[in-house]
Amino acid sequence: MSQWTTVCPLEAILPATGVCALVGGQQIALFRPYADDRLFALSNIDPFAQASVLSRGIIAEHQGELWVASPLKKQRFRLRDGLCMEDEAHSVPAWPVRVQDGNVQVNA
Repeated sequence: MSQWTTVCPLEAILPATGVCALVGGQQIALFRPYADDRLFALSNIDPFAQASVLSRGIIAEHQGELWVASPLKKQRFRLRDGLCMEDEAHSVPAWPVRVQDGNVQVNA
């Protein structure tokens, strides 16, 4: 059964940034790459450093896909599904995210 959890107003996430939210006991990094309502949700835990830092990473486009680079060891994770570009064995979980009535919701 899916469970949508309201996290924050869309305006709380500035374009081209990420923020961290605690959803169901999990740290989730929410990314808003553009000034619209397209959002992405990944685990905030960098699997290489075992640190809660992915929400502070740099968002970049590579080969038509959006990625976030970890601020610690610089591995890149694809925003749409959490795939690690450098090592698929270290990919991170991704969750559906939407904007409903101006609020960001995650299905985690």
